Amino acid sequence: MFERLKEVELRYGELERLIGDPTVIANRREFAKLSRERSQLEEIVLCYRERQMVEEDLAEHKARTPIDVAHHSGAWHAAFRAIQFGRLPAIAVLRGAVIGGGLELAMACHVRVAEPGAFYQLPEGRRGIFVGGGASVRVARVIGADRMTEMMLTGRRFDAAEGQRLGLSHYLVGAGEGDRRARELARDIAGNAPVSNWLILRALAEIADMPASAGYFAESLSAAVAQSAPEAQAGLAAFLARNRRPARAKKPGRKPRRP
Repeated sequence: MFERLKEVELRYGELERLIGDPTVIANRREFAKLSRERSQLEEIVLCYRERQMVEEDLAEHKARTPIDVAHHSGAWHAAFRAIQFGRLPAIAVLRGAVIGGGLELAMACHVRVAEPGAFYQLPEGRRGIFVGGGASVRVARVIGADRMTEMMLTGRRFDAAEGQRLGLSHYLVGAGEGDRRARELARDIAGNAPVSNWLILRALAEIADMPASAGYFAESLSAAVAQSAPEAQAGLAAFLARNRRPARAKKPGRKPRRP
């Protein structure tokens, strides 16, 4: 099923190492472009390779009015929702600084592979501002609101191993091994049924926001949709064929018992 792997590598020059509006806009356009050009979008896995996910340019905040800040934050939310709730599973390879807006971008991706040099921080609280790209939702859900509170109050920095234990990354690999591991994972994910991938990306996050009774109902509907797909029937048949026990051969010379 795997046909194409779309790779996006964020490059930062000396003055372009900060995530700002241009990057947010570029991310949204990239996803929109893939949606328009796709022939079988379900067979594409977007692999996000992050060289240096660093915080947005704090200098921009000085000239913004409150309403400008709110609109700016909303633009980040829209861009990262396009990643989290799109039809492309996104894999982030994390190297170096993953802080502020960079951490918010990473948390919008579905699979995160970290190399030993990655480290994580939310320094906004120490600089008199607040997160605005979804960290209060996505980061807090992963590490807990209590841990995030301490992280923002103190400006605490977590290294790659600590981030792995907290869930900020799913995989921790050796230096320079992130791309290879991401491609392996991408090929595994692309082998799933397209409907299953879409439901995993969309339904799980939506169900997490529902009351339990509504979540159970949505889960049942999602299961019904997934199982009705042709890929599901073929996959179940293949699984059963692989795990079917061979019939026991009858021992020669033994007569059947009389009733």
